[in-house]
Amino acid sequence: MNSKEIGLLIDYHYWARDRVLEAVTPLTPEKLTRDLGNSFRSIHETLTHLYAAEWIWYQRWNGESPTALLPADTFADLAALTAGWRDLESKMRKFVGAQDDAALTQTMSYKLVNGQPSANVVWQMIQHVVNHGSYHRGQITTMLRQLGEKPGKSMDLIAFYRERA
Repeated sequence: MNSKEIGLLIDYHYWARDRVLEAVTPLTPEKLTRDLGNSFRSIHETLTHLYAAEWIWYQRWNGESPTALLPADTFADLAALTAGWRDLESKMRKFVGAQDDAALTQTMSYKLVNGQPSANVVWQMIQHVVNHGSYHRGQITTMLRQLGEKPGKSMDLIAFYRERA
């Protein structure tokens, strides 16, 4: 994976994130927080988890190893979550944009949330962030359907490539 390809994946990641945010923005606070029995109970908790996972990877890339993910109530509402995520996006893009091909192949050490040492190649960690986002965006699509709402525009990678072509 080279820097151009990893940059394209990050572009896709935030393009898809914006589509899911667009799909959930019309929801009432009650629907955003309704317990739907998913991995994370509600759409709001799932979105917060997505943010928190990106945040923890960003922290690791900057030499910190948090001992916990952010709690589900980190953001009072969707507007606060969106604002925080846009700020984190800027930081993530700066980090990823600074990685040349050689830097992407370096192994970076960090600690897991439980304190256990771990290490991965930088491009694999970035790719993981994108893949993890896809997994949970799919869950949010299902949750929207459970609520009787429209799932929003396609977030498939091929739709991103077609739109950019």
